[in-house]
Amino acid sequence: MMLSLAAAALWFLVATAIAFTPSRDYHWRAAYVLIAVGLPILAGVFWQNGPWAGLAVLAGALSILRWPAIYLLRWLRKCARPRG
Repeated sequence: MMLSLAAAALWFLVATAIAFTPSRDYHWRAAYVLIAVGLPILAGVFWQNGPWAGLAVLAGALSILRWPAIYLLRWLRKCARPRG
């Protein structure tokens, strides 16, 4: 197993453990940390294992971080809307 896939598996285990703990801010601080740590891991998976493995890890990460992804898509859609 490649080191990047092992790191991605560890990232998923930590993210799942964080999801089980109670939080006052609905896990937003943890989501920021998970994104900051997960992006280099995702880049490593793409680099070492190819696009299909990278897309699989990306899909899994988006399933865990669905609300930050939804808010990002809403913000991008709002920014892309023509003003007038």
